[in-house]
Amino acid sequence: MTKIFSRSVMWMALLFSAGAASAQTMTLNVHHFLPAVSSAHRNFIVPWCDKIAKDSGGKLKCQIYPQMQLSGTPQQLFDQAKDGVVDIVWTVPSYQAGRFPVVEAFELPFMVFDSERASRGLWHYATKNATAEFKGVKPLLFHVHDGSLVHTTKKPVKALENFKGLKIRAPNRQASRMIEALGAAPVQMPLPQAAEALSKGVIDGAIIPWEVVPAMKFEEVTKFHTEMPAGSAQISNTVFVFAMNQAKYDSLPPELKKVIDANSGAEPSAWVGKVFTEDATPGRKSAEVRNNNFYMLPAAELKRWEAATSRVADEWVKDLNAKGFNGKQLLTEAKAACK
Repeated sequence: MTKIFSRSVMWMALLFSAGAASAQTMTLNVHHFLPAVSSAHRNFIVPWCDKIAKDSGGKLKCQIYPQMQLSGTPQQLFDQAKDGVVDIVWTVPSYQAGRFPVVEAFELPFMVFDSERASRGLWHYATKNATAEFKGVKPLLFHVHDGSLVHTTKKPVKALENFKGLKIRAPNRQASRMIEALGAAPVQMPLPQAAEALSKGVIDGAIIPWEVVPAMKFEEVTKFHTEMPAGSAQISNTVFVFAMNQAKYDSLPPELKKVIDANSGAEPSAWVGKVFTEDATPGRKSAEVRNNNFYMLPAAELKRWEAATSRVADEWVKDLNAKGFNGKQLLTEAKAACK
């Protein structure tokens, strides 16, 4: 009887210790909209997850679900994190038009010169000015990409006049206003829809960065690429957020919160901006090997584009003023943060 009791105690102890060991490992579900072959998945999200696993001694792990594998649309990702459907998302806030107006400053035409510096500045700007927009989530980092350019299917865009009659994909509201100011018809849609729209002739071109071109095979459906001169501001950019459900973060023990905090903030944001800049080179290479056509916009023509789109920033300032913000002050801060 004593032996049976002792064995029972031993098995209970083993089960308890196994449960305790299991409880020490926290698996975070990470959801995003691009395929696993994308540079964002391979060179940013996977390394970030590997880093928190290493820093936590294996107590924090990620289960990554690319390409909307947990259902929904890219527009729904932010609320999936906010509502606790998933733990972490990587998404474009402005896919929900008008919901995140403060951070849209970084999506205005010709704002960003350097993606690494701008991503660092975006973190400081957003955590100071846009906390209400991101209530319910804990932003881990903000960043921009390597800068959009004009990709078209049938003819190159070399001057303002070439935009007339074209339907151009826009990633966000400010890019739509910019495309309209340039003389084309904007068609706003998330990135995953753009390749199919181009291949079917629904649109004639798209505002897209080099970084994502190979993953979505844009080099196959577009033949002409108009680039900005070296050293000039990027024609357009997009704000991204890597965000965690606030309640999930709050539930972590202090030592695991420290791991998340150490891998969040201004410098991780800058790191992602740098990753996207570096990934522009293989993106462009994918179009080079297909012998696509490249056109570098002359400085004089660039000035025409900048003049034509200057009203977009003015409209944004008016929008922010109408919402009770000081739009002019926010624009000044955003410009300083980009530099």
